[in-house]
Amino acid sequence: MNPNTAKNTRVEEVFDLFIQHMKGFLDEAQLNHEEYTNFVNWADRLGKKGEIPLFADVFLETHVLNAMYKDLPGTQPSLLGPYFVEGTPKLENENGEPFELPRRPNEPGETLYFKGKVKNVDGKVLPNTKVEMWHDDASGKYSNFDSDAPDYNLRGHFYTDENGEFEVKTITPIPYSIPVDGPTGEFLAYTEQHSMRPAHLHIMFIADGHETLITQVFFDGDEYLETDVAEGVRDDLLTKLERKGDYNEASLDFVMRKE
Repeated sequence: MNPNTAKNTRVEEVFDLFIQHMKGFLDEAQLNHEEYTNFVNWADRLGKKGEIPLFADVFLETHVLNAMYKDLPGTQPSLLGPYFVEGTPKLENENGEPFELPRRPNEPGETLYFKGKVKNVDGKVLPNTKVEMWHDDASGKYSNFDSDAPDYNLRGHFYTDENGEFEVKTITPIPYSIPVDGPTGEFLAYTEQHSMRPAHLHIMFIADGHETLITQVFFDGDEYLETDVAEGVRDDLLTKLERKGDYNEASLDFVMRKE
């Protein structure tokens, strides 16, 4: 132990539980030594490929969130996901016009107008709440990662008005596959699971005196709602995507928990 590192009893408690349950898993699974070695090698490749956050997102984070929030009032959180980035541009609007997420000239995809209202569990509207939004493009890619789009394309933050409301103009997200060229994809193939996530918007809300709400918005009728590889869909995160001429509209209200 590093002499400059103070003992952390919580780390010790969690580590002891982890080892205890891992041993229980090995006993229950009755792995032979070859299977155990294959498992260790797979886990090693998972780390070297940088896919531990991806694997945790897909198979563990939803379970953690459910355990924390299933009996609490307020909008259910969902995955932050691996594609969040800090430092997004602050968006401005004039005369009540919608905020517009940055996008390329002639950005492919169907235009989407998304409206929301933010209040807390007591029903009080929350003006000046910071709203961070990001999502994939019409090819299922995220800027700053695997897309050839400029940094911060389809990303930005803005603030709710005096009524806790906002409207943003962007493009309609599409379903996409998580990366499958590494150990996580191997695991999905072994278990015959698909790699698709339903179309969704990522949204983060930050308001003084309230827990930060990290969640997602999904759309009725998406073919992957019931089989989302990350199991991130919640009934209160679903909304209708309505066609209005040459654009789509959707809306959803959000309820934040007090600290």
